[in-house]
Amino acid sequence: MAEERAREVDFFSIGTNDLIQYTLAVDRGNETVAKIFQEFHPAVLRLIQFVIESAHRSKIPVSMCGEMAGDPLATILLVGLGLDEFSTVPKSIPKIKQIIRSIKFKDAKRISKRALIFKTQSEVIDYLRKELKDLISEFEI
Repeated sequence: MAEERAREVDFFSIGTNDLIQYTLAVDRGNETVAKIFQEFHPAVLRLIQFVIESAHRSKIPVSMCGEMAGDPLATILLVGLGLDEFSTVPKSIPKIKQIIRSIKFKDAKRISKRALIFKTQSEVIDYLRKELKDLISEFEI
């Protein structure tokens, strides 16, 4: 319903912790299933992409809060998908800023487009690590 809602509101805010839990039917606080909580699961990434594209078609900004917004590995992907604002804990800000300042938007778009093709979280993570290391050689993840 992102398309419809985008016409009615001034902005979207994606809360990734809940989004992941409900999308994958996994409670990260439940030890039995917490290991399958996957922020880079292709279904989650495609939902984020859909929400951002829907919002931008209606000319509204999208912000993100939750663990994913503060994950340096997710930064290049989220920038490439067009995320407008990151809301994260203060300790994550320096790394997030370093990545954003060190990349070109065209590279982030290329990387995010390719990342959406993978079928597993591990493929996405491996790809993002390699690309980030290639673009920012001194950066440690």
